[in-house]
Amino acid sequence: MSVRIAPSILAADFANLERDIREVVSADLLHVDVMDGHFVPNLTIGVPVVRRLAEVSPLPLDVHLMIEDPDHWAPRYAELGATSVTFHSEAAKKPRQIATDIKSSGARASVAIKPDTPAEAVMELLGVVDMVLVMTVEPGFGGQSFMPETLAKLTALRAAAVEAGTELWLQVDGGITTDTAPAAVAAGADTLVAGSAVFGASDRARAVQALRDVCQL
Repeated sequence: MSVRIAPSILAADFANLERDIREVVSADLLHVDVMDGHFVPNLTIGVPVVRRLAEVSPLPLDVHLMIEDPDHWAPRYAELGATSVTFHSEAAKKPRQIATDIKSSGARASVAIKPDTPAEAVMELLGVVDMVLVMTVEPGFGGQSFMPETLAKLTALRAAAVEAGTELWLQVDGGITTDTAPAAVAAGADTLVAGSAVFGASDRARAVQALRDVCQL
């Protein structure tokens, strides 16, 4: 199975984002965490920065919204030029409508679930969204330890997608390293978000390749 690697700029140098992005051009996506300080305790970036990233990034933007009111904001991020926009199930009022609006704005639609949210919470969306993101840490801050108890959700979601005949990307985000990535892929993940494991390395391109190498099944 081919695995997609999405380095997270949460672990990059915010004063030199364009420089750091160009050091991971061998990846497949650029993961952009938008946090509002309300849905999660951290505050990162918003519309102006994402708009500029879309202009300069050589990689497609994979925008992860950890915010309140994704019903309003998710389509806006799609309009900025993101390739994929992820909203949280826990924050969405009308998740089906959000997914439809994201797609109408030209992006892939994705829904995320926190570690304590069961896979069943998004099963009814499998025919609507293009990707499900299973958080393998509590959302909000980088550098946390991978939570292996979340892997069962990947297995359940992959089995449900196969049974339904739905082409679904399964993404994991949190504590992904060369040690934890193989277990995530074995459980059903095909898209890996890695922050510190990539941007914390002296050779970022080699770090991206190392993640690919350990996930060859």
